[in-house]
Amino acid sequence: MPLEISAARPDPALLSLPWALPLETWPEDRLAALPRGISRHVVRFVRLSGGVVAVKEIKAELARREFTLLRQLGRLDQPCVEPLAVVTGRVDANGDPLDACLITRHLQFSLPYRAVFSQHLRGDTAQRLLDALAVLLVRLHLSGFWWGDVSLSNTLFRRDAGAFSAYLVDAETGELFPNLSDGQREHDLDIAQVSIAGEFMDLMAAGVMPPDFDPVETSEQIITRYRELWAELTGDEWFGTGDHWRVDERIRRLNLLGFDVDELEITTDLDGTHIRIQPKVVDAGHHSRRLLRLTGLDVEENQARRLLNDLDSYRAATERQGEPQEYVAHDWVSEVYEPATRSIPHPLRGKLEPAELFHEVLEHRWYMAEAAGHDIPLDQAIADYVREVLPSKPDEKAVLGTDTQMLPVIGKDT
Repeated sequence: MPLEISAARPDPALLSLPWALPLETWPEDRLAALPRGISRHVVRFVRLSGGVVAVKEIKAELARREFTLLRQLGRLDQPCVEPLAVVTGRVDANGDPLDACLITRHLQFSLPYRAVFSQHLRGDTAQRLLDALAVLLVRLHLSGFWWGDVSLSNTLFRRDAGAFSAYLVDAETGELFPNLSDGQREHDLDIAQVSIAGEFMDLMAAGVMPPDFDPVETSEQIITRYRELWAELTGDEWFGTGDHWRVDERIRRLNLLGFDVDELEITTDLDGTHIRIQPKVVDAGHHSRRLLRLTGLDVEENQARRLLNDLDSYRAATERQGEPQEYVAHDWVSEVYEPATRSIPHPLRGKLEPAELFHEVLEHRWYMAEAAGHDIPLDQAIADYVREVLPSKPDEKAVLGTDTQMLPVIGKDT
């Protein structure tokens, strides 16, 4: 049987690799010295065409199946490694058959969990890494993917603006369905809890975890975070047309859980508005770039996130979810943002920059609505904010223009 390479975009350099040798005996000059996790199969990182690929030795039918699954997950925009090729028909120098190989592109700057946790992470950093795994599992389940082997070993982690993003690296046991049942999800969670606890026990035995670390409790925390996020993202919520402030409340709860929301899926009927929030893990600066593209407003990231939340609430309140975002954003700027910032009395406009003023007005309106139990008109919130809050704030422009030599030095004669 001749050597066969199946690939969407074949790389001729693949032919130069020593396919007649078992993967574990490949020469060092072809390998890349990168940290790799624990695997039931032989896996090697290989230099190829100026980059690095991961080669996994596996049975042919499993390699083809995993290649197909990874491609399907990629089309669904799921965080996973990119499959490049399947190599079958391998034989050694004696003509004896060798297992096939699955080739995936190495995820640059990623690390397996063992390498990450061996760095003696601070508690909050470790928590964000575990959150990333919860996000990954929720996203995969929402797409209909049953993993079947959820573990830290089958996940790669990459730093993302101080936090971590998690990527599926092994789909060998997975299956893709139109939707997952609660039973299928619970099965995956049971597998995750047992596997992750065992992996942490292994790290403790290796002496890389603090002595007071609890593997079982930590694995339970991941499941708890998964359930919190799943409930917020899939729970259906009905509200009247005068209660669209609850859209903002829903987003706030997700933000408090440490997750960003990039997209709202909203439908309406005669009785009210039915809201469902779909998750999308966003990268650093995403919100400021999106707001700039939609509105031309160039603001800081957290300000942009808050303004975009209000834009989404406006879109729901005006029942314009079927229109292009750019059209709705233009009207939001001209009907909401600009009138609000222009309504601030001239003597008080130097207190804060316009985007921060608008952000604070939105915060003030949300607290008023929460206390009242119903939506508060924006102009009413502005009037109350200008009367009760803004006058007591220092003039931001004056502070920024102050000679810093005249300010007291903290820790010296104070």
